[in-house]
Amino acid sequence: MENVMNLLMGFGTVFSPENLGVCLLGSVLGLIVGAMPGIGSLAGCALLLPLTYKFDPTAAIIMLGALYYSNMYGGAFSAILLNVPGDSPAVMTVLDGHPMAEKGQPGQALFTSNLASCIGGLVGMLILTFLGPALAEVGLLFGPAEMTSLMIMSLMSIGWLLGDDPVKGTVSTMVGFLLASIGMDTLSGTPRFEFGNMYLLGGIPFVAFVIGAVGLSQVIDMMATRHDPSQIPHEKLTIKGSLLSAHQLRRMLPPAIRSGFIGTFVGVLPGSGATAASFLCYASQKAFKNEEPLGTGAIEGLSACESGNNAAAAGSFAPLLALGIPGSGTGAVLLGGLMMWGLNPGPLLFTNDPEFAWGLIASLFISNIISLLISLLVIPSLIKILSIPTAYMIPIITVVCLVGSYSTDRSMYNVIITAVFGVMGYFFGKCGLPLAPVLLSFVLAPIFESNMRKAFISSQGSLDIFVTSPISLAFLLVTLLLILSPVIKIALRKAKGGAAKA
Repeated sequence: MENVMNLLMGFGTVFSPENLGVCLLGSVLGLIVGAMPGIGSLAGCALLLPLTYKFDPTAAIIMLGALYYSNMYGGAFSAILLNVPGDSPAVMTVLDGHPMAEKGQPGQALFTSNLASCIGGLVGMLILTFLGPALAEVGLLFGPAEMTSLMIMSLMSIGWLLGDDPVKGTVSTMVGFLLASIGMDTLSGTPRFEFGNMYLLGGIPFVAFVIGAVGLSQVIDMMATRHDPSQIPHEKLTIKGSLLSAHQLRRMLPPAIRSGFIGTFVGVLPGSGATAASFLCYASQKAFKNEEPLGTGAIEGLSACESGNNAAAAGSFAPLLALGIPGSGTGAVLLGGLMMWGLNPGPLLFTNDPEFAWGLIASLFISNIISLLISLLVIPSLIKILSIPTAYMIPIITVVCLVGSYSTDRSMYNVIITAVFGVMGYFFGKCGLPLAPVLLSFVLAPIFESNMRKAFISSQGSLDIFVTSPISLAFLLVTLLLILSPVIKIALRKAKGGAAKA
């Protein structure tokens, strides 16, 4: 009950004209930044941080928090309509969002994305309100051993994304691991697979890699096939025409709610962030019933990943406010802002500056509603993009991809990476190699390697560290169950067949 009263106090803080105005401004900027490939919430918050120096601390953090949160909404716009993820958490949105748009359901895809984002964010905010400090303490229980076991279990989910050909899926997974290992070793500083090229010492930039493999590869395919987009009926160019049917709502609600809980938990873990949450929620959806195969325009897959990344964005505020531990790069920028404004995040923040802490949490609820309303209102204008002829779409998407990749570091190296992996993504599609395992392993491999090596260093090379921890042991047992589940299913099927014959 005390938390409810504190939250109401926070709403009182937000509803002042100044704070409500900056919340609206942050939400709009977040949608724009999220929809522009290559910028992302990290760059957006970093660019706006110096401008907030003269702001009241509460107003400043409300604007940056709203920008960070609404960025998750905006990233889906270009992912669904152009097959180019606006931000790294929207990578998984491409897999089902764009196929839905190609099937003549762009409005339903955007509506699903927006509604799932709202649901996931709401779940994350409610958990943050009532269990924020406690959840932050749980996050501290996850050391290198626990994170390693969690990543092992997560990497097992790649097997769910392999499709009908496990050999091709395994090859894609290994390609992702190899690409992730290029660059400077984060622990020892030793160069790996740089081939004498100083640019490769920094590794493969994730945003440039994704824009090329997902977005630019589509441009090459469009140039090869030269197919014109199908005309969307006029009645579907309205908000009413984009509404989901009752059946579609029943399909998207369970994944959205479930991924809201998963995403919030992942967002609390140090070093995970919304990108990892989006991947893990999408992969976990493979374990549940889906009316259509994931990756072919399944509303369940789109709902899971969009709900997961918004929930993680909300969950990341728990360790940031309660412990002063950022869970992502954007969280680190926000932490720098808190210190710049003379605030010390930690357990005493809720006691010493309750209006600030609870005002921020309340502003996330307001930002969630503002982002949802704006996103729904612009759907009719956005889906008209798909009616543009291919001859015009090819240069438009090419410019979006190249400018997006360049803007991340303002480097032509990123543009070259985008071009190289655009060609690679095209040939992957022609050879029937799935792209999802490449992306998933590329994201999770560095987290897995870093934590595994830290665990071995702390245990002096002993494997006991992975089984002496109850949390780590539980993850390993679940992993073993995942490995044995196909064998168990086959045995049960044979047993049922024998019983039926008898």
